[in-house]
Order: sequence, then structure tokens, then C-alpha cells
Amino acid sequence: MSIARWDPFRELATMREAVDRLFEESFLRPHRHWDGGMTGVPLDMYQTADDVVVKAALPGVRPEDVDISIMGDTLTIRGETNAQEEVKREDYLYQEHRYGAFSRTVNLPGALNTDKAEAIFENGVLTLTIPKAEEAKPKSIKVQVKGAIEGKKM
Repeated sequence: MSIARWDPFRELATMREAVDRLFEESFLRPHRHWDGGMTGVPLDMYQTADDVVVKAALPGVRPEDVDISIMGDTLTIRGETNAQEEVKREDYLYQEHRYGAFSRTVNLPGALNTDKAEAIFENGVLTLTIPKAEEAKPKSIKVQVKGAIEGKKM
């Protein structure tokens, strides 16, 4: 029988790793464990000179099962997915697809023309294009030089 020297720092390192993992799973990626799956809709939002574009991944969702609403500066995407076939719970080896209702709410930047928003659903990706209001579009102002003397260096 060998004698192993006790190292308190090794136990502290293991405890720190556990706390780091708990912090990351609770605050940085909380959606992974609260209901066993992802509650939100993964999306990208970016802007061009004329529009704000929101792309949401909705694989397996039919376009008629998606509801999009904009109230003020808040965008909400809701929907529901249903299992296509009936399989008994005890027959599953893995069940990672999420079925049921989903919802995602995000704040939009101000000054958008939401009345002219357009939604396109293609290959499981919802693309929502919302035009910017005229006052929100960048404007270019040309600088004019007054009183410059031509041909003379300053």
C-alpha cells in the first residue's frame, strides 16, 4: 500500500472548475438546462444602410405555424412544432429535437418603418427585413471650402 500526500490545491482546483462550470451553465448559457432544451430561437440581427435584418433559424417549423409581432421597439417571434410520428417515450434512445411552443423577444433599434416589414421563410430560415425610417438613415453632408485661395499652399 502506498501513501499519497494530500494536496489541498488539487481539491481547490477541482472545486473551482465545478463552480466555473456552474456559472457558465447558469448565466452564460442558461437555456441549455432549464427545460431540457432550447427555449429561445437562435437568431442574427444586423443592419444595412436602409434596413434592419433579422434571421431566425426555425428548422422543422412550417411557415403557417410562425407568428411575428412588433409592438413599439419589441419584436416577438412565436411558434410551435409538433412531433410528426408517435413514438412511445420509453422507446427513445435519444430525444434532442425540441417539440412544443417556442418564443423569442428582442429589442429593435429605434426609428424603423415597421409597416413595411417583409418576412420570407426559406429552407428553415425566417428572414425579416424592416426598413429604417428616413430620419434613421445615415446622411452625407458635403463640406464646402469658403474663401480658399487657389494655387497657394498654407
